[in-house]
Amino acid sequence: MLDFIYYPVSAILWVWHTAFAAVLGPASGIAWVLAVIFLVITLRAALFLPFLKQARSQAVMQRLQPRVKAIQQKYRDDPRRKNTEIQQLFKDNGVNPFASLVPPIAQLFVFLGLFHVLRSFDRTGTFDYLPIGRTATMTAEQNAATANYLFGPTDVQSFLHAELFGAPLSATLAGAGELLSTVAIVALPLMLIAAVATHFTVRAAMDRQPGPTRVPFLRPLSLWAIPAAAILGGAMVPVAILLYFVTNNAWTLAQQQIVYRRLDAETAAEATHVAARAVASAPKPGVKPKRQRR
Repeated sequence: MLDFIYYPVSAILWVWHTAFAAVLGPASGIAWVLAVIFLVITLRAALFLPFLKQARSQAVMQRLQPRVKAIQQKYRDDPRRKNTEIQQLFKDNGVNPFASLVPPIAQLFVFLGLFHVLRSFDRTGTFDYLPIGRTATMTAEQNAATANYLFGPTDVQSFLHAELFGAPLSATLAGAGELLSTVAIVALPLMLIAAVATHFTVRAAMDRQPGPTRVPFLRPLSLWAIPAAAILGGAMVPVAILLYFVTNNAWTLAQQQIVYRRLDAETAAEATHVAARAVASAPKPGVKPKRQRR
């Protein structure tokens, strides 16, 4: 159903794995680890400009809040006029509130694509408890002999045998069985790093939102419930997906810091420029301002 997502994601992952396998060997678990990491980097780099545009729009919306509040106060008895005036204000300042939805929607599709592709390396029913990405169940022999999108049977077997510090990349903490301790040593730090990065990412995003939060409990819920979900959900996904979480969340956190600092510097420079123009245009002490002739 989502092959238009699965095949491009599979293609990018295949390119990176082929590149790293040529150096490290096709059976190298590190080659698969690097392939997942660079897949995330590739896709997030492609989404950088939409994110920058979103951040700029958010900054403009924050500066427009006093005018928005004035419109809300002026037309408080006329909701239709109020919405029209606010939309016109945003349009005049080049702000499209719906543009902010592009990066998160794109990231969601990327996650679903990567999740499905990585899950489809093992179609023996191991992950049937997961609600998304279900595939037709095969025997171990059928699975090893069946291609997975752009990955041939040899690549499928390579991934199933790939390990990170002894933990199979296809293993989950919840279903590790006899390998529980080995998988836990790798999975738990990844889950914790992903949760911490998520917490600070959400905090930075909420601090930049214009206006106060209407729902009082929304901020603490977002700051703690979302990272907690990353930990709880991380126990049920393969180690390879945890690598995606860590890389994606770390990228988002670093990207936020870089972009927000840049925008703050631009805002400060603009404010300094406006103040300098105001000072330059003001009459000098002791000099009467010139009146324009009618």
